[in-house]
Amino acid sequence: MSAGKVLIVTGASSGIGRSLAEQAVRAGYNVVAVGRRSQRLDELEASLGMMAASLRTLTLDVRRHDAAKTIAGTALDTFGRIDIVINNAGAGSAGFLKQQTSTALREQIDTHVLAPLSLLRETYDALRVTHGQVFFVGSGVARVPISGFGLYPCAKAAVRSLSRIARMELKRDGIAVTYVDPGAVATEFHTRLGYAPPPAFITTTPERVARRILRAVKTRPRVVNAVPWQTFLVGLAEMAPILTDAILERASSFLGSKALQTPAVLPSQQQAALPSAAAPQSAEEPADRTPLEIALEPYERRMSKMNLPREFVQALLVPNTDMENADEIALRWAGMPNKNERALIRDILQALTEAGFLEPADEKDGYHVIRAADSK
Repeated sequence: MSAGKVLIVTGASSGIGRSLAEQAVRAGYNVVAVGRRSQRLDELEASLGMMAASLRTLTLDVRRHDAAKTIAGTALDTFGRIDIVINNAGAGSAGFLKQQTSTALREQIDTHVLAPLSLLRETYDALRVTHGQVFFVGSGVARVPISGFGLYPCAKAAVRSLSRIARMELKRDGIAVTYVDPGAVATEFHTRLGYAPPPAFITTTPERVARRILRAVKTRPRVVNAVPWQTFLVGLAEMAPILTDAILERASSFLGSKALQTPAVLPSQQQAALPSAAAPQSAEEPADRTPLEIALEPYERRMSKMNLPREFVQALLVPNTDMENADEIALRWAGMPNKNERALIRDILQALTEAGFLEPADEKDGYHVIRAADSK
């Protein structure tokens, strides 16, 4: 049933999305794998060997204003049709609601609600031709919200509602809509936020969730509960809110909202969202590190290996000016940049955007500089 069918999956850099892309290619699908981390996508392509001919990777942030059009256009230009769209891209934001910046709050809605809706609208005509299927990946916190993840639970609740509305509206067009409750999954989601993950005995694997989703392509159900016993417990918790709230206050370690003893470095936008008194610091991270140093920290080894000076990045950050797109900046730096050098520049520009130094500009995929390198 998969022969010739085209599957789009967002959030394919890691976790469920990566497992989906890999399993789908091996099952005979043509796959467009969308993610923000180009190096991870390159690793995915390499892992498939000769089968990678059925894979098209796309380094892209789904929140970009033109992301949906780019994704749909890439699928149609490369494979000529669209059969399945899996809206899997997601990101958390550590901290209480009162600690979140307005930018961090908006990004939760953009990532989990508006981006999937835009992709559905952009792929609608192609899906109607193939009588295709759309998946929305939700979460148990859509039904029983927990504190410490900003607007993430609220956004996932909106995803659950969106899937029901889309199912009703698209049924007449022969397009199936499936909502996925993945359960507690062993991914890097929690540790990237500086939280300890849930205990291993209650988590499932990304590979198992991916298998459940691909099986649902054949059966086209309304809902996929990847871990049925967890869904059952969530249903019970939903029916007893007072008792559930009392338990949640005492069970942060089981929910993955307990801070690590030595916190991981938060993504810079999340670090900035915390008040200074609440921002975690590890023993190896002096408190006087600048926001730019924090933003570039994940890329320091690659920058050193490829001889990209930090001064080059600093010189780009002239407030209230417009920058070129990633390819032009890579050309300015390396002269004749190779694939790895272009990927590094794209990743750094994404990190600077998340840290609040840049914002995407409409002009030729460029950027607008919001603040200087030495700003606090």
